[in-house]
Amino acid sequence: MMKVLYIFPKSDQLIRRHVEQLADGLRQSVEICIADSYSTFKQQLKQIQPDIVHCHGCWNFDIIRAAMSGRKAGARIVITPHGQMEPWAVEQQTPQAKAGRIFQWQKICIQRAYAIITLGKLEQKNFLKLKWNRRVEVVHNAIITNTISPREMCSQTFAIYQKVIDSNTLEQMDDTTAEALATIIKASITGDRRWCKNLDAVAHPQDIDWRRLMIYASHENISNYVDYGINILSLPTPGIDTNHIAAYYPDSYTQPRPIKEVVGDYQGNETDYLLKMITQLHRQPLLLHMIELTRELMRDTVNDDQLYEVLEEKSLKGFAASLMQVLSEETDLDEGYMPLSPQENRQTNKIRKLLTNHLKI
Repeated sequence: MMKVLYIFPKSDQLIRRHVEQLADGLRQSVEICIADSYSTFKQQLKQIQPDIVHCHGCWNFDIIRAAMSGRKAGARIVITPHGQMEPWAVEQQTPQAKAGRIFQWQKICIQRAYAIITLGKLEQKNFLKLKWNRRVEVVHNAIITNTISPREMCSQTFAIYQKVIDSNTLEQMDDTTAEALATIIKASITGDRRWCKNLDAVAHPQDIDWRRLMIYASHENISNYVDYGINILSLPTPGIDTNHIAAYYPDSYTQPRPIKEVVGDYQGNETDYLLKMITQLHRQPLLLHMIELTRELMRDTVNDDQLYEVLEEKSLKGFAASLMQVLSEETDLDEGYMPLSPQENRQTNKIRKLLTNHLKI
């Protein structure tokens, strides 16, 4: 069950009523804890290890500290400003507050939040003008308006929580699922389970977090490879339609396109095409392109000596060596198909980090 920790300012009774109504309506589907002070929040954060920290209100050090602590602890942050970032509400703040640390820290917390929930279209419109966060939703407050029922308010809020959980699923993926994904990818590349070194990773399909795996595959545009790998390995087909699963993305995200749409079609020169692929991965390491490069490197027509010379000439030898190490981890590329020996260094870690952070908010 999803775990959500609320924090709100103790002195605001209207926000308290809103939080309590949400908590009452969501308890059947969410494990809820409520804090009205930072000290209580810290205890509950450590005790329940929430998936989501939902902060209510602004201009409050406890709320800001909770957002920062929650994020550091691995929770995803949702913020409901309760109208306190409206232009007229900001004007009521003291000059010291608007120019001080609380304003800057508040801005950082909002920028890093997975979602902002506003209580109406006007608040959403005004909030978007700040350009601090584009992931802004609207859920009316049943405490102050009869345009929505408490049940509808809770249902819409839960949908936002689920959307948060279904974002950047690689970050939440356990080792068992990550290993299974690598094996499925290898099977899809080779078309033969006998090439897979780690069949133990898929020996117990019930232990695989299929929802997170399939969502990640969809976001990285490798679903066709994953589906084919599952078929090759004769695994139970997960009944998960990712087309109907909503998620949030980083502002810079665009769905990866097949590499031929980026560098052009193969023109008959294998070395030149491989160079284009490696150059593109140097610009932006993407899992889809790593899979496509692995497939290309496994062709009989590859001239390793010629490719090595071209990579050296283009000053890409060091990057390519680091890339080979990452390919051995992500696509299980055998060293015999590598044009040069894999290297473990800072460049390798940089590639891993860029790959890991592709969907990070």
